[in-house]
Amino acid sequence: MKTELLRLCRLCPWDWTFLLGNCYFLSKSQRNWNDAVRACKEEKAQLVIINSDEEQTFLQLTSKAKGPTWMGLSDLKNEATWLWVDGSTLSSRFQKYWNRGEPNNIGEEDCVEFAGDGWNDSKCELKKFWIFKKSATACTEG
Repeated sequence: MKTELLRLCRLCPWDWTFLLGNCYFLSKSQRNWNDAVRACKEEKAQLVIINSDEEQTFLQLTSKAKGPTWMGLSDLKNEATWLWVDGSTLSSRFQKYWNRGEPNNIGEEDCVEFAGDGWNDSKCELKKFWIFKKSATACTEG
């Protein structure tokens, strides 16, 4: 019986993808940025925060098929100070992911989306897909 239980153990919920110790879920519906943040909290997750080049590549490709997709980055608290949803600042090593000419803050664009081959600042009230992220769970013996 134990063998069967271990075989059924999953690191991530069904429909989520495992990468680098985390679980990711691309939404099936669209919401504005603040509603996406709330939806993530309801799932005990957060709007995705990029921590590595490998993660960025995976998420950019994943979102590209759906279209513009929210990530957990904004400058809502202080213009041009980009913060992740956990309060950490955007590392300079990730600046290379902005699309050419971005961020440009045209018309008060304060929230960041995966768009095409890079990042774009967009109006937070627009409805887009979003990506949940949470730590994978360890399979433990009962």
